[in-house]
Amino acid sequence: MKKITLLLTLTLIVNTYAQQKTKAIKNASGDLVGIVHKEDFNQQPYAKWFVKNYESYKPDTKSVSKLKRKLKNVKIKAFVATWCHLSKKDIPHTYKILEQAGFDFNNIEFITLNRGKTTPDNLQKDFNIKSVPTFIFYKNGEEIGRYVEYPEKNLEKDFLTIASGKKYKQNKTK
Repeated sequence: MKKITLLLTLTLIVNTYAQQKTKAIKNASGDLVGIVHKEDFNQQPYAKWFVKNYESYKPDTKSVSKLKRKLKNVKIKAFVATWCHLSKKDIPHTYKILEQAGFDFNNIEFITLNRGKTTPDNLQKDFNIKSVPTFIFYKNGEEIGRYVEYPEKNLEKDFLTIASGKKYKQNKTK
């Protein structure tokens, strides 16, 4: 019994430390860097662009309806930046799309990067992040596709293509 109590206590301490270590911080440039959640974007100065872009966005309902079925067992790792004009558009749009699709937000991790596209904890390591925003989709632990920087069609249609396991051609020409 003592061993179980000790094990549980150590697990709690390690989890608490890990959460504190990776929580987003505001760097000297005023950018958020680290793991973020929607409430982080609802604080100033980020709320200025987040709220406006969230409220004004009208996702394609047909695509969102189809996306809802395809997102089962999908996890997403999103590398974004509060200094990037494309991220300032895609972060709130992604939240709105995924909320309308009934997505479980425990299955997405938003990581904000500094201007060097890194974090102090190297959360971007091993993900080959060259541009932001980058959304990496996983199914059964395997990467099934990436949305990088610009949409081919629009955000929800591109997410649907990737989540459906279809071949996705990244648009890098805009």
